[in-house]
Amino acid sequence: MLPTLLGGYLTASAPPLPTPTATATPTTRLPPGLRRSTRLVARRRAGETVHATAAEEEEQEWKELEEEGLPRRGQYGQQNDHDRDPEIGDIMGDYFDDPKKAQSRMEERIKKKRHKIVQAKTGSPNPMKVVFNKFDFSNSFIWFEFYNALLPKDVKLICDTLRSWHIVGRLGGCNSMNMQLSQLDLDCERPTYDALEAANATPTSFYNIGDLEIQDNLARVWVDIGIQDPLLLDILLNSLTTINSDHLGIKQVRFGGSEFESWNDSLNTEEAGYSVHKN
Repeated sequence: MLPTLLGGYLTASAPPLPTPTATATPTTRLPPGLRRSTRLVARRRAGETVHATAAEEEEQEWKELEEEGLPRRGQYGQQNDHDRDPEIGDIMGDYFDDPKKAQSRMEERIKKKRHKIVQAKTGSPNPMKVVFNKFDFSNSFIWFEFYNALLPKDVKLICDTLRSWHIVGRLGGCNSMNMQLSQLDLDCERPTYDALEAANATPTSFYNIGDLEIQDNLARVWVDIGIQDPLLLDILLNSLTTINSDHLGIKQVRFGGSEFESWNDSLNTEEAGYSVHKN
């Protein structure tokens, strides 16, 4: 009897074990700035199961970067320094054959292009000096003396200022004969503007302006303003005053004269620090 019972018990099939249900592991969104190993650890700490190989992990990282709107490394064709400047590639090519020659060539290059080397630039706490030297509104130079050689961003700032000044003047925006609003009382709550008076005012125009010429820390621009309206000069000087205090130190501005400081008309090459920029 007992063997029969035990035999039946031993031969009875065991109840099936519960089958684990597959649950999707939530993907943890991580900052794209994390390195691959750091992102992997962060995923695991967040409870995400990671069984990917190193290549798959890296590919997943790039996909997440693209989801964030960031480009893959090298996607936009990154260039080496020697690709952008063949001279650098030529110098570096000579380094292993003749290191002293390569060093000498690099020092010579730095010396020639010293005016383009990045340097700290800030506004100046000193007021900008303004001088007039027989200034002719129809045919004169405006000279600039800066504390340092200009960087590309400084050149752009000065050119943009001069270009804007010329456009506003050419459109007649600097007409001191029509200053209706500026002549009103400061406490005027409802100012009025007489369009007929504005139309009958003597027109003004900024006739012409030359290119900005730069020589180390000096610059000049030729102007033909035409009508003698000092308001046009005030507007330029107000702009330059702000540039001097907030952006780029300007030591001196001189209106008129055919010579200025150490400016040399014979130095007209890039190696001498000379350059011309369209206004």
